[in-house]
Amino acid sequence: MICVYTEDRWADILAAVASVRAQSRPARETLLVVDHHQTLLERLSREYKEVPEVRVLANAGPRGLSAGRNTGIAASHGEIIAFLDDDAVAERDWLRHFAEGYEDPRVMAVGGRTMPIWASGRRPAWFPEEFDWVVGCTYKGLPPGRVRVRNVLGGNASFRRTAFDAAGGFATGIGRDGDKRPLGCEETELCIRLTRARPDAILLIDDRAVIHHRVPEPREHFAYFRTRTYAEGLSKALVARSVGAGKGLESERRYTTRVLPAGVARGLRDAALARPGGAGRAGAIVAGVLTAAGGYVLGSVRARRGGATFSVVEPPDSEGEAA
Repeated sequence: MICVYTEDRWADILAAVASVRAQSRPARETLLVVDHHQTLLERLSREYKEVPEVRVLANAGPRGLSAGRNTGIAASHGEIIAFLDDDAVAERDWLRHFAEGYEDPRVMAVGGRTMPIWASGRRPAWFPEEFDWVVGCTYKGLPPGRVRVRNVLGGNASFRRTAFDAAGGFATGIGRDGDKRPLGCEETELCIRLTRARPDAILLIDDRAVIHHRVPEPREHFAYFRTRTYAEGLSKALVARSVGAGKGLESERRYTTRVLPAGVARGLRDAALARPGGAGRAGAIVAGVLTAAGGYVLGSVRARRGGATFSVVEPPDSEGEAA
């Protein structure tokens, strides 16, 4: 499933669909869910009119990524539902590696590795790999190989259909709304809700399931970095309010106490050795932590006062046919 919202990404959307159609393990169907954009809906419908395995749908819920995904889940027919960002391309064996993870019937979700494609052609010297999640990519600190995780990352992920039967769909009011609100954590909240509903559930990341994700030029700047880390704090506060800080911040504690201090140390070492960007990376890590913490504090206050909420849809009604 690919959720789309703007004609500005037309070439990226076509590339994303082409990468799915070229998989070594063919997808049963490819769903394009258009988020309240009639012109784009009509244009994509014309583009894929003669391609029966590609279906173009309108988001049937409120504006935003979560509702678009829920629309696609309800309309899909496979046992395994995979999600790909509209500005990413998947490597040829992406779906094959996902499918291998589901050989264990306890596995409810499998995510992959997302690599950045920087608009400028190279990573900004100041941008720490530990914060690649800011641009929707796999960040330094995640364990390698195929490993159990608390949650998968939604732009490169898959779920067993029964996961949605057990836990419901993606929460609306917490995730992205095009480029207008750089929030996140809807996958985190869903995965925590899933493991509560199914304590035996296993969630995996397999770093062989690789996609390449475009990072537009505005997101290479510190202004976006600051905005996105602040928004992450706001989102984490909503998740913690819903599922409890213990589970909601379980992975973040290790990240902030082990991964990030090591990143600061590397940056300072590189600065001492006169390597480009070392001081900037160390400073960006510190700034990112402080900004996210500020967003978390404000988000917690808002959540306690009832000023920030999200809702979970009922499990979609679907046929659950074989993938």
